[in-house]
Amino acid sequence: MSSAQRYRRPVQDTPADTTTSPIPPTDPVAKEKAELKQAVKEQAVATSNGLSVLDVLRILGGVVLLSCGLSYLSTSGESMTWGYNGKWTRAREWKNLLQTEIILTDTQLAAYDGTDPTKPIYLALNGTIYDVSISPKTYGPGGSYHFFAGRDAARAFLTGCFAEDAVPDLRGVEMMFMPIEPEEKPGLTAEDKAVEVQKAKLRRSKLSKGELKNRHAQELRSARRQAKQGLEGWHALFRGDKGKPYRKVGTVKREEGWLDKVPKRELCEQAAKGRPIRKYDD
Repeated sequence: MSSAQRYRRPVQDTPADTTTSPIPPTDPVAKEKAELKQAVKEQAVATSNGLSVLDVLRILGGVVLLSCGLSYLSTSGESMTWGYNGKWTRAREWKNLLQTEIILTDTQLAAYDGTDPTKPIYLALNGTIYDVSISPKTYGPGGSYHFFAGRDAARAFLTGCFAEDAVPDLRGVEMMFMPIEPEEKPGLTAEDKAVEVQKAKLRRSKLSKGELKNRHAQELRSARRQAKQGLEGWHALFRGDKGKPYRKVGTVKREEGWLDKVPKRELCEQAAKGRPIRKYDD
């Protein structure tokens, strides 16, 4: 070996570039950094290709919040949904989903008339119980509609006879919408009644028995429909459909055939006087 070879410095291998090496790093810290770097690159690619789902949700959420805010300001704080009062826009409806429906007898319902401040104020309408605790000045003791609290007064809601008809018995209540003959109009003098009787006889003589029967059937269907619509209007009020902060909470439990044990009621004076007068084509 020559002297030049003996004293020549050995050539060192150049370290491999770990940034371009296809072999993944074995060091855990380096591996984690590489994975994070790759995730950032993928996110950048996804963003450059368009909006992500999260971006779309953020935009929609912002639009909804802006709309609610504008509605609140334009309605002086009365509504955040531009006056729309749909069932599922009301918080109390979502609250009802988390609560078990209560079932009370008429006797048990009487305890929720507002006299006990530790209990809510309930009223019932044709077997459906509603919570009206939000209006204690109206339905609580001394309130103008306290007689409705703690009971099912469905009949009185239609007839308006609160003292006599604060009961759930609706049998025959449709008769308040059935027309009466002109001579049966309340307040007629004897002379006027006699004249109306003669006119009615002539008019009715023009109708056959079949026509009279069909007329009665049509009027009865119409009367029952009006009674149903009248009750539904009250149901809508107590459900909160008309903006009132009331809500349904349960039902009244009654034994089967309970109506058979209750005497059938006649129309109260106010309802009877309000019956429509039948009109004839001259």
